[in-house]
Amino acid sequence: MRLILLKSLFIGWLAFSLTGCESLKNFSFSKDAETEDEYKDWNVEKFRQEAQTAVDAGNYEKAVKIYEALEARYPFGETSAQTQLDVAYAYYKSGDSDAALAAADRFIKINPRNPSVDYAYYLKGLVNYNRGFGFVDRFLPTDSSQRDISTTKEAYENFSELINRFPNSKYIADAKQRMTALRNNMAMHEVHIARFYIKRQAYVAAVNRAAEVIEKYQRTPAVPYALEALKEAYTKLDMPDQAANVERIYQLNYPDGPPVPEHSEATFSHRVWDFIGLEK
Repeated sequence: MRLILLKSLFIGWLAFSLTGCESLKNFSFSKDAETEDEYKDWNVEKFRQEAQTAVDAGNYEKAVKIYEALEARYPFGETSAQTQLDVAYAYYKSGDSDAALAAADRFIKINPRNPSVDYAYYLKGLVNYNRGFGFVDRFLPTDSSQRDISTTKEAYENFSELINRFPNSKYIADAKQRMTALRNNMAMHEVHIARFYIKRQAYVAAVNRAAEVIEKYQRTPAVPYALEALKEAYTKLDMPDQAANVERIYQLNYPDGPPVPEHSEATFSHRVWDFIGLEK
């Protein structure tokens, strides 16, 4: 009797599951049909017009949806390449960095000789340049050099590739300015690591890091701070002659101290960072 009851319950559950699946399938088809009907009478011009309106209004998710539908409806044609770039930009503005990079790479692979291919390289740099810029950074002036800089390095490489491949591109001037900021950021990141080693009493490692900043990142605002870290590490290692040499170089080049303050102001975010010991 119990076995019959269990079989009945199982059959009832199975029937309910199949009914649910069928309902979900019908719902999915109905949603696809609604989407299809939404663009039923749209031509290329209509798609592009509506997508541009969404972009101008800052509704980038809607723009992505329209551009994707345009790509699916008209995968070939005179404007197909431009659509691929437009959807990459819409992904970027909507905050979908991975999709933006994938779309830019796809454009480069499919259209290597397109007159706008330089923009695809530039867009990759922009995506990585802004990738680590989160919600907090938009409202609190944080120091990005104290965080992971993997995307910083990627952005630098993206812009460098743009400059090497397309020296006459109209995006070169902006790319160079961004590369300067990225290089400064990477240099200061190395200083933070040197300081970290000093706090951990790993003075030889601190010397190596600080020396690398001085050699590799010349003429960046991080150099005087690297010299300070280098002097401190030599002092801790009981190497007074080397520490004196570093001090002499520092005074010769920065008699009034670092020309660029490490932090433009003692921001709340920096105080919080130091208080909770994220760099310690």
